[in-house]
Amino acid sequence: MAREAHPVLDPTPDAGTARSAPPARRRLLVPLLVAVLLAQMAVAMVTAAVRQTPTIDEPVYVATAAGYLHEHRVRLNPEHPPLGKLVIAVGVAFARPHVDPSFTGTQEAAGRHLLYRSGNDPWRLMLWARLPVIALTLLFGLVVFAFTRDLAGPVPALAALALYALSPDVVAYGSLATLDVPAAGFLLTSVWLLWRARRGRARRYLPLAGAALGAALATKMSTLPAVPVLAALAALSMCSRRPRDARRALLGAGVVTVAAVAVVWAAYLMVDPRLRWDPGATHVPVVHGLRGHLVRLLPFPEAYRDGMRIQFGLENRSWAGFLFGHVYTGARWYYLPVALVVKTPLGMLALWTAGAILLVVVRRLRPAAPYVLVPAAVLLASAMTGARDLGTRYAVFLPMFLAVAAGCVLTVRRRWAPVAVAALVAFVAVSSMRTFPYYLPYSNEAFGGPAKTHLRLHDSNVDWGQDLGRLADRLHDRYRGERVWLVYKGSGLPASYGIDASDPRRVPAGQVHGLLVVSDSAVAEAKGPLAVLLRSSRPVDEVGHSITLYRR
Repeated sequence: MAREAHPVLDPTPDAGTARSAPPARRRLLVPLLVAVLLAQMAVAMVTAAVRQTPTIDEPVYVATAAGYLHEHRVRLNPEHPPLGKLVIAVGVAFARPHVDPSFTGTQEAAGRHLLYRSGNDPWRLMLWARLPVIALTLLFGLVVFAFTRDLAGPVPALAALALYALSPDVVAYGSLATLDVPAAGFLLTSVWLLWRARRGRARRYLPLAGAALGAALATKMSTLPAVPVLAALAALSMCSRRPRDARRALLGAGVVTVAAVAVVWAAYLMVDPRLRWDPGATHVPVVHGLRGHLVRLLPFPEAYRDGMRIQFGLENRSWAGFLFGHVYTGARWYYLPVALVVKTPLGMLALWTAGAILLVVVRRLRPAAPYVLVPAAVLLASAMTGARDLGTRYAVFLPMFLAVAAGCVLTVRRRWAPVAVAALVAFVAVSSMRTFPYYLPYSNEAFGGPAKTHLRLHDSNVDWGQDLGRLADRLHDRYRGERVWLVYKGSGLPASYGIDASDPRRVPAGQVHGLLVVSDSAVAEAKGPLAVLLRSSRPVDEVGHSITLYRR
């Protein structure tokens, strides 16, 4: 295992300033570069957050967060635990929105009601809701840096942080008031703390690792498959110095598990100290068989277990998928790997692959392989078995874990290694900056860039409803006064952004003349009257690489 590389000052009394100054400057250079990388990431995320209208999921989370602040109970969105929405609630509290306590609609309707029908400014409210997630995403960048520094030293850690900060997926989803990045980041933090426990001071790091794991579980239930993996890693950390001490191994796994369960309970208690939960207010499906038995065994509040039942109900539905121009129903096991190849910068793919191989092959790095690679592999396998082929956000943990692996490439003692890594990181930087500020529809150069993503993928990979505001500006600037027909897939209300449009699917095709505006996800899944309209229309413009304008 590589030791940390720190500049060493000359300890002799005769060492002069001329000899001590360069190492001192080098010590300052590393934190300066960390600050620069995180600053550019912050600019990218804040710019995206300011310009994007609500994506499909965000209004639900924001309305739920507002409900936590005003009702102090779990009611909306029980299919996701409360911690991620409590993070969002920090920003919502600063926005001080007006909440209508008499509204009793669905969670989707509650989101639209809060944003557009309660006297609130949707732009301001969404920005405040997104800022805590942006801050958390930046903090997870420090975890990537610290983890890699522990494995390989400060220079590899800078390379890993650069890959994390330049990842289009991390920037895209880290700038939204959603749960994917917080859940993945908490999980990475837990694994890093388990690695530190392996190196010593297990009494300090194991409870912290359990708390971080609990934070992931209290944010998204999709992190549950990581629990046995991290419990095994806790046992491994405890046994690294005493390989045959089974009691220490069980103690380590138990500490992490108990701490994680305690954090989940604490998250629900923060919302409602009385733990009120009315399953009758939400349709909770009955789950039979092994799944039902496992849900009953979960040592969590009843609201969590019912949320898990709702998730299983969603998994039993048939979802529409779209991959390389083909529309299908159900899920394909290879969807996520293919989507990741499309939406990951080419230089990043190369460094991920090299780093993963080195962790397994290089003897001094091999002890870290179970920590960096196994949790990511288990979560990816779990996500690949899901029923919803809707985006790489379900695997946003990969740019975090594999950035750590990629940084370890610099431990290779070859002259070409630093040059190759620098060139690939520069390639990633150019690719990422070229997509600014349209990070959500990013695809790499091999697949035509963000302008071509909609030809191969759909939904949150490219068009999640984020460009309604940009569409309003485009219509005002270039198409003022024209008749507009709109098929929009998203949670925003077009009229709230000054868009006066009709739905072309509600009238005969012969009456649809003028400008036909269609979200690219709707284009991907088009059938019936909309498919007929698209075949007889000519594309003339696009907005944000997610909405296409046609002339009829």
